[in-house]
Amino acid sequence: MTQHTLIRSDQISDDLATFDAAPQPSAAPITAWGAVGSMALTVSVLIASEFMPVSLLTPIARDLSMLEGQAGQVISISGFFAVVTSLFIARLAAGLDRKTVLTWFSVVLVFSALVVTFAPTYWILMAGRALLGIAIGGFWSMSTAIVMRLLPSDQVPKGLAALNAGNAIAATISAPLGSFLGELIGWRGAFFLVVPLALVALAWQWLTMPDLPAKKEKPTANVFHLLARRQVALGMTAILLLFMGQFALFTYLRPYMESVSGFDVTLLSLVMLLMGLCGIAGTWAISRLLPQWLYALAIGMPITMALLAAGLVFASSSQLAVTLLLGAWGFVGTAAPVAWGTWLSQVLSDDAEAGGGLQVAVIQFAITLGAALGGLLFDHVGWWSSYLFAGLLLVGSSLAAWAARSNRENAK
Repeated sequence: MTQHTLIRSDQISDDLATFDAAPQPSAAPITAWGAVGSMALTVSVLIASEFMPVSLLTPIARDLSMLEGQAGQVISISGFFAVVTSLFIARLAAGLDRKTVLTWFSVVLVFSALVVTFAPTYWILMAGRALLGIAIGGFWSMSTAIVMRLLPSDQVPKGLAALNAGNAIAATISAPLGSFLGELIGWRGAFFLVVPLALVALAWQWLTMPDLPAKKEKPTANVFHLLARRQVALGMTAILLLFMGQFALFTYLRPYMESVSGFDVTLLSLVMLLMGLCGIAGTWAISRLLPQWLYALAIGMPITMALLAAGLVFASSSQLAVTLLLGAWGFVGTAAPVAWGTWLSQVLSDDAEAGGGLQVAVIQFAITLGAALGGLLFDHVGWWSSYLFAGLLLVGSSLAAWAARSNRENAK
């Protein structure tokens, strides 16, 4: 009897050991989606913080006794540090639990908002914005890889769409909201409101994000080596041209709407809100088509945006036409990055963190370059030239996406 009992105990122990060794899901579905929701909120706060200074440069410059052009560097410095961080974070964070890494980036976001709010000098303000760039580059670089670990593969496009919906909302409302809050409570008060939002995102993230131990595979030492893969090089080219085209146009939307189409501030704000709502609808709708139509959408969306850019040139005198065109731009343009996030999850599933870092670096560089070139054309050639330039870049993005699809099919 005793021997039989011991045998049964040993068998039970073996069974338990076998059960413990079996792969377990990283999170229950509800918990996983809660974690994705916390990431979407964090992304919203990050992007809102990045673009809020656009409408607050004048009071910042006046308060800190500097030129507006000098104050404008608070935007470029965050982009620079985002690029640098995105290129090296996969290597620097090797071996660390990804929940811990995301938590620290969220803490950096809170600290950067506090530094900016209470900055007594220009250089301390710049330091705070540099910290924001680190948080943006690090968090965004890992977002695709983490969504891939949280959700089943067929739900990854929906998860990425949720992140992009947060991006769409923040990018759309940050500038007008910053202007409104700046008048109401001052630019420092506007930046301070980032703190409670970031703390809510941090708490939500800590409560819902499961432990995500670092993978055993050694991360890519140099993310640029990924460009040796033809599929990656073509895809990143398409991403570069897409974001250059978007921001060559979007950056100068307000002066176009006010000076060319005659929108007043109230109507302008309503149209911007419409763009954001259309963007949310677009990400929801298009994310459901991505599993079957990834490359078709990656090719078709930039072409559609190019046609909309041309429409904004030729229909600039009609406020109704401009409003409808911008609503369509929001619907398509906001969803376009989701397609390339899904592409990354498929093409670089073996090295998603390094691929995410490279993608964020390309996007941040494209935003800076597209806005700079678009601004030069807007000022020195005419407003229409920056919009046609954006259209040409978007056509180029579509051609690069077509080449990526052809390369993918030939490789099968």
